[in-house]
Amino acid sequence: MNKRNIEFLRVTHLRGPNIWTYRPVLEAWVDIGDLEDFPSNTLPGFTERLSAWLPGLIEHRCSVGERGGFLLRLKEGTWPAHILEHVTIELQNLAGMKVGFGKARQTHVRGVYKVAVRTRHEEVGRACLYAARDLVMAAIEDRPFDIGGTVERLRELADALLLGPSTAAIVDAATDRHIPWLRLTDGNLVQLGHGARQRRIWTAETDQTSAIGEGISRDKDLTKMLLKSCGVPVPAGEIVENPQQAWDVAQDIGLPVVVKPIDGNHGRGVSIELNTRQEIEDAYRLAIAEGSDVIVERFIPGNEHRLLVVGGRVVAAARGETAWVSGDGASTIAQLIDNQINTDPRRGTTEDYPLNHIRLDDDPAVVLELARQGFQADSIPAAGQKVLIQRNGNVAFDVSDRVHPEIAAAATLAARVVGLDIAGIDLVAEDISRPLDQQRAAIVEVNAGPGLLMHLKPADGAPRPVGRAIVDHLFAAGESGRIPIVGIAGSRKTTLIAQLVAWLLHLGGRRVGLACRDGLYFSRRRVETLPSIHWDAGQRLLMNHSVDAAVFETNAQQILREGLAYDRCQVGVVTDAGGADQLAEYYINDPEQMYAILRTQVDVVLRDGAAVLNAADPLVAKMADLCDGQVIFYSTDPREEVLAHHQSQGGRVVFVRDERVIFATGQTEVPLVDLKALPLDRSGEQGCDIECVLAAAAAAWALGVPADLIQTGLTTLEASPPDTSRLISLHAA
Repeated sequence: MNKRNIEFLRVTHLRGPNIWTYRPVLEAWVDIGDLEDFPSNTLPGFTERLSAWLPGLIEHRCSVGERGGFLLRLKEGTWPAHILEHVTIELQNLAGMKVGFGKARQTHVRGVYKVAVRTRHEEVGRACLYAARDLVMAAIEDRPFDIGGTVERLRELADALLLGPSTAAIVDAATDRHIPWLRLTDGNLVQLGHGARQRRIWTAETDQTSAIGEGISRDKDLTKMLLKSCGVPVPAGEIVENPQQAWDVAQDIGLPVVVKPIDGNHGRGVSIELNTRQEIEDAYRLAIAEGSDVIVERFIPGNEHRLLVVGGRVVAAARGETAWVSGDGASTIAQLIDNQINTDPRRGTTEDYPLNHIRLDDDPAVVLELARQGFQADSIPAAGQKVLIQRNGNVAFDVSDRVHPEIAAAATLAARVVGLDIAGIDLVAEDISRPLDQQRAAIVEVNAGPGLLMHLKPADGAPRPVGRAIVDHLFAAGESGRIPIVGIAGSRKTTLIAQLVAWLLHLGGRRVGLACRDGLYFSRRRVETLPSIHWDAGQRLLMNHSVDAAVFETNAQQILREGLAYDRCQVGVVTDAGGADQLAEYYINDPEQMYAILRTQVDVVLRDGAAVLNAADPLVAKMADLCDGQVIFYSTDPREEVLAHHQSQGGRVVFVRDERVIFATGQTEVPLVDLKALPLDRSGEQGCDIECVLAAAAAAWALGVPADLIQTGLTTLEASPPDTSRLISLHAA
């Protein structure tokens, strides 16, 4: 029986650095069956159908390295697994989740491939992968495929599950600065940095954003009172309790006025330049529907502006513009809005668009504005007649380079008075480039958690790097938010090495988190027994505010199953490259493949970090060339060729000579400790235990723990408290 199909054998989300890349990927094991005998150039019309459905494939360079490279591969002949990789990438891009990395590799089993594609969200990535399989099979079998409906469904899924654009801008800026991040919820709560050095953001709010300040900003009357007391210009106004009082206050203040909810946001329920009793009473009813109380303020002539203040400075500014339609003598106002306003490509229904669609059925403010002019949705204006549709809500035109220093100073003062580290300052001014005292400008609102999209994707003008401004506010120049991380990989007593390293770091004054097969530890206290090494336990270490150093045990299975629990590490230890015979389920059948797996531990070492490698294992020693940082070799034998050569070149090594552990940098040697002083298990695998001591001592040395403290730690192991004796005893299994 012919089996011409793409079958998924397994789909795994590798959430951390893995054998493919530093970033999370979706790894699919696929069986293409008899399609192994049918590369793309043997399928009539296949390339043309695929290109018609996905014209963006022209941008895929593939291994050719140039635009159109993948299409060239299709014409020359390539296999469905490789095609699946590129189609999955393209569907993710069309869904709004920009990715570019992908690989497809054949296993030793005929027709079975491993396909890996970068993904920013597991569920969206899986949906794109399965849709890609269906699309490729439709192209192979010359069947119709609803590409429009598929892309729309994927976009909706991405919109619902991905970080919002404001949060994503901050995360992208953190990534550019090599600051690690963790998504803490399905929403926009994100941790930047690790452990004790972490900071948190929630869209455009941070862990420095004052709860009191946020509360003040929601109370517009209180905000105005505080700003006025500090000399910030604000419009006169008063809270009112009913439409009649709104009209009375408006007459006292002086017409025209603005009516708005006292605790509203995003401009909802705001009506401006009101002159008649009917307008004011209607505006009151609109405002009370959006908030708990209503305030009437003197109208300030000019354009609405939004200034973004971050960390005491204005980093972006946008101006609002009114929206108008022009009558043609035949179309209704509703039709004119759709034809003249909503057709603007800058307008849309999602957060990706700087301007919103205007819908009369869900925007009472627009209906009220039309009524003030004597119109309804079905009114037909005369040809050439201009009709005002929206006075506010279009603040998306960049004017950052025009802000006068005096206006910037008033905006930053307003943020400080309210108590916000990040604030959106709403200011009305005729010309933002002129000083305050030359015009009747005033600050009308101070907003916590301001939207960033108007500055990231302005309707006109240059985008502003507001995400970078927020990251720079949270992390000073040169700060990465990282804590020292030690990763230990291999199959030879890695649990014991991890426990020893954690003990030595503890003696050095660190609050250490440890994740190993013996359990999950915070500051020497075991808080959980782990059934196996897994990614989630590692994340718990990185989220803990009290941890300022972390130690992780890992192995080949975890790297293949989940990836590493951290993106980079200060020290990466690899003990050996054994265990290939236990990985048959992963299509691993060659010791050389262990090199490709365990090198991941070395690949993630930071430039200012170090790899600690067993010089006696040729495959491990070979990993030295992959390390971005320094390399420390260890061996029980100082004559080990790799170790001796490294030492001769001035490198750092740890070895045993005359029953003593020696630290050496080039020819400078420091005797560390006599083996007789260590509680080694002489009845067991003594050599292996000594290797554990060497690896742990080398890791501590790489982290700057003083030699005398390492010596003390190694010789006082059994002096530990009873509840943690298993953590630090060399007799541990």
